[in-house]
This record gives sequence, structure tokens and C-alpha cells, in this order.
Amino acid sequence: MRVLDVNALNEHGLNKIWVQENHSCNTRKGIVRGLHFQFPPFTETKLVRAISGEVMDVFVDLREGSPTFGKWDWIILSDQSFNAIYIPRGFAHGFCTLTDHSEIIYKVDNYYSKDHESGIMWNDPDISIEWRVSKQDVLLSERDRSHSSLKEFLKEHRGISQY
Repeated sequence: MRVLDVNALNEHGLNKIWVQENHSCNTRKGIVRGLHFQFPPFTETKLVRAISGEVMDVFVDLREGSPTFGKWDWIILSDQSFNAIYIPRGFAHGFCTLTDHSEIIYKVDNYYSKDHESGIMWNDPDISIEWRVSKQDVLLSERDRSHSSLKEFLKEHRGISQY
């Protein structure tokens, strides 16, 4: 399978220079990671795919002034479907593992900056993501348990600008 085709991306106006590729390995069903994003000037476009197992990949629009601000969407990524998702700058991103072993890789068009990273709670009631796992089965990292709500994000920011 062709993993990356710059010409195909360019044909659709998705021309990016990918500067980093990350690999996430997860050992059990019910792991939720996210919802992660970075503030300018380190916002990121992501190209995400599963290379093992299956995940519910979720993205939330945080772009200031966007008509879909605060709305979310999702896709099932799996090693069987050979699909991927392109997530533009200004979106929070997360996923939930749907199998006991899953791995995703994702390309990004900007470098990681600890000083610019942030997140929104995975179960924020104002976003109301319908995760495909029961809440009692969810396993979160310490980092992901400490994310703010969308309301707290909006108190401090109107959204992600200059994405």
C-alpha cells in the first residue's frame, strides 16, 4: 500500500511539509487519549492512520470564528480498512482504542512544544462526544485527566487563532 503520496495530497490542496511522525502503541481496549492541541505558533495539521487494531479517532473544531466551532466528528481507523484522516490546524484531536492492541502513527506539520500544548476534557458535557466505550472501561493518563473544560478554554481564549 502507498502510505504517502504528495502529488495526491497536492491535487486536493492538502500540501504540507511533514516534519515529525509519532507512533502510539496501546495495550488494551478503552484507552482514551486527548483531546490534544497546540497553540500558535505550534498548531499542527495531522495525518493519522492505524497500523494495528482499531481506534475511534475524534477531532473537535477549536478555530476562532469557525461556523463549526465546538463541533466534533469521528472516524474508525483500522489496520483492516487502510484508511487515514487529515486533521487541519486548529482542531483538538483524540482517540479511543477499540481493540486490546492498537497502534496509530501520525504525521504532523509542526514541531512539538511543551510550552504550547493543551487539551480539552475527553468527556466535556458541552461537546458531548459519543465515545464507543463505556465510561467505566475508560483508562486515562494523568495528563489527560487534567485537561480543562471547553468553558474554561473559552474564558481564557476565544478559540485557536492564526491556525
